[in-house]
Amino acid sequence: MPTHAGTPLIEASGLTRVYHRPRTSLTRPGEAVHALRGVSLTVRKGERYGIVGESGSGKSTLLRLLCALDRPTAGSIRFDGREIAGLPERRLRFLRQSLQIVFQDPMSSLDPRMRVRDLVAEPLVALGEPVGDRVTELLDAVGLPASAAGRYPHQFSGGQRQRIAIARALAPRPEVLVADEPVSALDVSVRGQILNLLADLVDELGLTLVFVSHDLSVVRHVCETVAVMNDGEIVETGAVDDVWAEPRHAYTRTLLRAVPTLEGFR
Repeated sequence: MPTHAGTPLIEASGLTRVYHRPRTSLTRPGEAVHALRGVSLTVRKGERYGIVGESGSGKSTLLRLLCALDRPTAGSIRFDGREIAGLPERRLRFLRQSLQIVFQDPMSSLDPRMRVRDLVAEPLVALGEPVGDRVTELLDAVGLPASAAGRYPHQFSGGQRQRIAIARALAPRPEVLVADEPVSALDVSVRGQILNLLADLVDELGLTLVFVSHDLSVVRHVCETVAVMNDGEIVETGAVDDVWAEPRHAYTRTLLRAVPTLEGFR
C-alpha cells in the first residue's frame, strides 16, 4: 500500500514524557523515567497509520498523548491545526467527538451493568446528540443483530464484545478511530474477522485510523504507514510494505523475526 498523501490531521512534534518513580529517600527525588524522547509524527486525513513496538517501547504513552488523555512534558500536538497539548478538558469537546478509541480488552472497557443499546448510545448522550435509530444502524454495521441491543456484555463472545466496542466508538461519527491493541485479547480464530471489519469500516466511512500493536504483521494487514517504536523513540517509519520487505533498523528486524505472522485473512 502506498503512503497516504492527504492533508495533515494529527501532528506531533518533539514529544517528551517524563515520569518520576516514588521517592525512596528524603534527600533525593524519585528516579526519572523517560517514556518518550522527542517523538514526532504526522498522520494524514484518510491514512491508516500503525504504531508498533514491544511492551515498554512508549507506544501506549504516545497514544495517550495523541488522545489528550495525558499531557506531554515537552512538545506539541496539533489536531486539524489546533493545539491540544495541555488544553483543559472543557476545551476538548471537539476532539472527543472527532476522535474515538477502541481499547484492547472489551470486557474491561464495557460497563457490565449496561445493556448494549445504552453502551452504544452513551457517547451520543454524553455529547448531547440524538440517538434515534443510530444503535440499530451501528449494530448492523459491525455484524450484530438488532436483538443484541437488549443484552449485556457478558452474554457475548470476546469477538462480539469487540464488535460492540467498535460500534460504540463509531456512534458520534468520528473522523479518527484509534485502535489500541484491539485484537491481542481475542482468540486467534476471530482476530482476522475483527481486523477485516476494522479495515472495511475505515474504507466505507472514510475514517483516519491510528492502530497500535506489538505485532508488525497485524499492522501490515490494516495499515499503509508504520512507525516502529523502541525505548521511547520512533526508530523507523515508512510505507508498511517497504518496512516489512527491507527493514533498515536492527530493532525492526528483531520484531520481524520474533512475532508470528497473520496471513491469508481474506
